[in-house]
Amino acid sequence: APRGTRTRRTDHTRRTDRTHRTAGARAVHVRAGRLLAAGVLAALAAAGFAAPATALGPAPVPATTDAGTPAVTWSVRPGTPDGPDGRLSLRHVLDPGASVDDAVVLDNLGDRAATFAVYAGDGTLSEGGDFDLPPGGSTPADGGAWVTLGDVPGAERQADGALRVTLDPGARATVPVTVTVPADATPGDHPAGVVAELVTGDTVRLAARTGVRLHLRVTGEVTAALAPQDVEAHWEPSWNPFAPGTVHVRYRVANTGDVRLAARTVAELAGPGGVGAAEHRAELREVLPGQSAWVEGDLRVWPVVRAAGHVDTRPWVVGDDVVDAALRTGSASVVVWAVPWSQLALLVVVVGGVVLVRWRRRRTAALVQSRVDAALAAAGVPAAAQPAGPERSATTTPAGADDAEATPAVPVARTDTA
Repeated sequence: APRGTRTRRTDHTRRTDRTHRTAGARAVHVRAGRLLAAGVLAALAAAGFAAPATALGPAPVPATTDAGTPAVTWSVRPGTPDGPDGRLSLRHVLDPGASVDDAVVLDNLGDRAATFAVYAGDGTLSEGGDFDLPPGGSTPADGGAWVTLGDVPGAERQADGALRVTLDPGARATVPVTVTVPADATPGDHPAGVVAELVTGDTVRLAARTGVRLHLRVTGEVTAALAPQDVEAHWEPSWNPFAPGTVHVRYRVANTGDVRLAARTVAELAGPGGVGAAEHRAELREVLPGQSAWVEGDLRVWPVVRAAGHVDTRPWVVGDDVVDAALRTGSASVVVWAVPWSQLALLVVVVGGVVLVRWRRRRTAALVQSRVDAALAAAGVPAAAQPAGPERSATTTPAGADDAEATPAVPVARTDTA
């Protein structure tokens, strides 16, 4: 079997429709380049597939249904009427109004006949950052609308321009692909792709497909820029007063230029005077023009009441792309209130404990003094003879009892006068 074949089977009950956050379309993943996939010809709906644009799949592994039904394995690769030519994707640079002819090769690698729907679509990205196309039946509005599929012997052409191709086991079909750029097309990248989707019966189409990515660039002056947008920051305090809290940061990295770019992002936060600085870094393999990708991260930040900082996006060129334009960075400010709730709670407990201890001490002293006063009163000591204040002794000598000893007599000199 050809190198790079991959099989994929997912039970219908497990199928999930993943929504692309920026394009809003439910996408079934499309592997770019030399892609080989396996679908299950039964009442199974296979989930989408995804891989980096330059990845090569492993050797083919036959997929089987739970009941042991033989699987269908197929591949779509760039090629010529003579067969696959080793390219990983379709890549063209065209002037406005120009056109180019190319082809993809569809192989049925299974041991039973199968029918495939072959169509083109606009490129987008999945939630995981992988290249996608919208599901079959979607109307392309950009690069996918510029692709026309040529006639294939024995194939049925659909109203939307798609082809329905039936192949016997081991059979191959070459699908001509013509790209025609409108005269008013804007410069830059217009991603698209061509996929082959497994079809069963007359109306049931399984969400299992594989395809070839189309890198299409229109000549002209381009802009390469990324910008952070819709920045959100949420403070989550730690219940441990001796540990920092967490700031959850979420933002979109928008490609505001004309060419696809990869991104390095950094979110930084710090308190007044740079106290408690923290940062979160991330990388995006690819952001398509006019689209965006979400980034989420956590920063460990001490409760400094008010933490401020910024989110920066730094673009860089993807793979072997050529970008004849300055790479423009982007930045957005972010502020979050990091109230030290746990520290305030600890302070309340400490202050409350100090107040309680002092109150108990005063209460105990007052109780002891009241008992002393009661004992003195029982002993017949006049209240006026008792010393005032907390310095009064537990044993008080009655006034006048020992005046002679307490105050020695002072002799008075007498002078006789004549």
